[in-house]
Amino acid sequence: MKIFLTGINGQVGHELYERLKDTHEIIAPTREQLDLTNLSKVTDYLAQTSPQLIINAAAFTAVDKAETEIEQAFKLNTHLPETLARFAGAHGIRLVHFSTDYVYPGDGQQPRDEKAITNPLSVYGKSKLAGDIAVQKQCPNAVIFRTAWVYSYRGKNFLNTMLKLAQERETLSIVNDQVGSPTSAEVIADYVLRALQHEDLKGVYHLVTTGYASWHEFANEIFTQAKQNGLPLAVETVNGIPTSDYPTPATRPLNSRLSTAKLEQKLGMALPSWQQALTDTMAKVKG
Repeated sequence: MKIFLTGINGQVGHELYERLKDTHEIIAPTREQLDLTNLSKVTDYLAQTSPQLIINAAAFTAVDKAETEIEQAFKLNTHLPETLARFAGAHGIRLVHFSTDYVYPGDGQQPRDEKAITNPLSVYGKSKLAGDIAVQKQCPNAVIFRTAWVYSYRGKNFLNTMLKLAQERETLSIVNDQVGSPTSAEVIADYVLRALQHEDLKGVYHLVTTGYASWHEFANEIFTQAKQNGLPLAVETVNGIPTSDYPTPATRPLNSRLSTAKLEQKLGMALPSWQQALTDTMAKVKG
């Protein structure tokens, strides 16, 4: 199958490429080859390459920068997926798109299902929600995976930031009142490919690990596993602090719990726990 894949240098895009490259023809242009914000060129590129599947793993994910770089955020998070969906819809091919827990308001204590009311708190969340709406309008058969707290053994993310800080400092302060499911890019890629085996798959699905943690609890588990793996850490004290003590330009949802019952029922299998996913990822972290 010929697959057009965006975001190959990102966390999820990289993992998808690694799993697909040996069995499919992957079209994954670099930024130099294709400017994803130039929508007419994107459409022309798709027409020239005629993919049989589009996977959009590209996004503007700098949540705080999005508060000021609004136009750029909407170009990549709304207008790009809308363009891809329009092509997919017109040509009768599948589109896979990735969304986020930031489309929800983050209130309450219970996990949300896919029918929950959306009400994003940030420009990033608003741009992603607008992208979801546009995708569904242009390509009713598209599948949208909403993920949360994504990390990987490579790139810039919470896991690697924590490991770096833990090697440099003896004391750290981590937010303890935001709760979600830390989800590795590897888990996302594995379960997307399982899901795509179902030809009738369409609509919105939550794709995160099972169980929940605060950023403070996630950080502590990272440090515990890092020490077990023999990584040298300087950190001795990890303080939990409220979000109010760590102000950021963009408002984060406090409750990022997402129910995965819909996807698990579709696949007939459970998603792994966030702790197990972390263990699998930590095995690839270099000291």
